[in-house]
Amino acid sequence: MTPDEVLETVEQILPHKRFGSIERLVVRQSWMGQTYSEMAQGTGYGSDYIKEVGSQLWQDLSGALGRRVTKKNLHLVLKHCAQYNAMLEANELQQGQRQYRQAEISSSDLIAESEIVFPGDPLPLDSPFYINRPPLEEFVCTEIKQVGCFVRIKAPRKMGKSSLFNRLIAHAKEQGYHIVYLDFREADEFVFASLDRFLRWLCANTSRQLHLAPRLDDYWDADMGSKVSCKIYFEAYLLEQIDRPVILALNEINRILEHPQIAQDFMPMLRFWHEQTKQNQTWKNLRLVVVHTTEIYIQLKLNQSPFNVGLVIALPPFTMMQVRDLAIRYGLNWAISEFGAQCLASLHAMVGGHPYLVNLALYHLCREETELQQLLQAAPTPSGIYSNHLREHLSILKTEPQLASAMQQIVTAKESVPLDAITAYKLESMGLIELVGNRATPSCELYRLYFHQQLGVPVG
Repeated sequence: MTPDEVLETVEQILPHKRFGSIERLVVRQSWMGQTYSEMAQGTGYGSDYIKEVGSQLWQDLSGALGRRVTKKNLHLVLKHCAQYNAMLEANELQQGQRQYRQAEISSSDLIAESEIVFPGDPLPLDSPFYINRPPLEEFVCTEIKQVGCFVRIKAPRKMGKSSLFNRLIAHAKEQGYHIVYLDFREADEFVFASLDRFLRWLCANTSRQLHLAPRLDDYWDADMGSKVSCKIYFEAYLLEQIDRPVILALNEINRILEHPQIAQDFMPMLRFWHEQTKQNQTWKNLRLVVVHTTEIYIQLKLNQSPFNVGLVIALPPFTMMQVRDLAIRYGLNWAISEFGAQCLASLHAMVGGHPYLVNLALYHLCREETELQQLLQAAPTPSGIYSNHLREHLSILKTEPQLASAMQQIVTAKESVPLDAITAYKLESMGLIELVGNRATPSCELYRLYFHQQLGVPVG
């Protein structure tokens, strides 16, 4: 491709973006391998400004294509776009399917480069298998720029929370923000022995990540209590030392919910800190991001709970179009055809678009370990690819008879089943049901078939 052809391609990918002379220069010269300093020569612009223009371009392209685009990988990304467009034209797809034109196709060299691994872990920032779920990514990246923001990302396990979370943090770093990332799975069990010990752990870790010496004893006062001491430590020490926004990112906060004696104080404290960011100048640089599965129910007063304020991102399942896009990225080129789309519709119906379950199926299919029809037939059985996932849920249900009984009613009923609030909350948080009001149905056919068999009622 010539530089002019590259520019035309980029303008097609970003039809609503205004391309000035600097943007066109950056696209052309980046394709030719020039550095930002080389581009700046003779333009009258500084290299820092041109780099900023380039960074915005790569960010816009990343959002449009659903994968990370950089100056270094521009050749590879546009090559895959060209391959994909050519394949669509060769197959004479209907106009409604042409929205795939901007999706990357997983050719054999891309698959080899990416080294497809077993699904389940958060996806790297440059992974071609990350599927954008517009407008969620745009919402969270815009929200963290707001003073006093509070973003909550919630979904059942393996719905893609950590992958979205990591992209949010990467975007915050690009803005020059301080990042304090606390994953509560890393905390030793003794940390949760008392509220005082837990809050000191939080303050010490925050200090280290801000490259400040921990000075807890200078601010901690047993007579005032742990929560007030923690607030003073942040207010009078940490926040006074920083001149840029700091993202306090709390991952797997549900680990705290497993310790009610801590959660009952810590959760209202987060709510209070959020309110301080709206009122107190010192707190304006603090921005909160919380990730949780909500699989444990905890009762808090409405005016004390952090779970009813801020921007809530509840991750939805994949749409049929997103499943098809992902299949193509896995190198399953048959997914482009109408017959392939019908096959994938059967997979989507079986797993309800659950990202992990979809990825697991496509992983086995791209490795040619099974055919889709065989995979779907075995899916709800102990010999299927989902057996471990299903057994984990079954184990949870059997430890809570009330949940097991409710799930049994749901999978055997011909209509939706009314549930009490707490039971509905727990089952929905596990991803097992869909709710309309207080009435529940199985979230997918996989769960209906499996729990129909396992909870003591044979499938008729």
